[in-house]
Amino acid sequence: MTVFMAERNLPGIGMDELAAAQRRAIDVARDMSANGTAVRYIRSTFVPSEGRCECLFEADSAEAVRQLNNQAHIPYTRVIEAMDLTPP
Repeated sequence: MTVFMAERNLPGIGMDELAAAQRRAIDVARDMSANGTAVRYIRSTFVPSEGRCECLFEADSAEAVRQLNNQAHIPYTRVIEAMDLTPP
């Protein structure tokens, strides 16, 4: 699977709202995978001073990541292929 990044502009979002959105992403990913569309939430990075958030997902296509975010009602500006460079 490929790593994709969902870029978001979330000015003014509170930590409770952000945590709820993260839980929805995880839950929708689990449901989609159980129903045959392999997608996995990896993690997010949030920059509070700018209201920017970047979320990494593993999936077979950018469309699967868009579908997940649409179903979870989490806004995004774009979904692009990315490389996760976290050390092992």
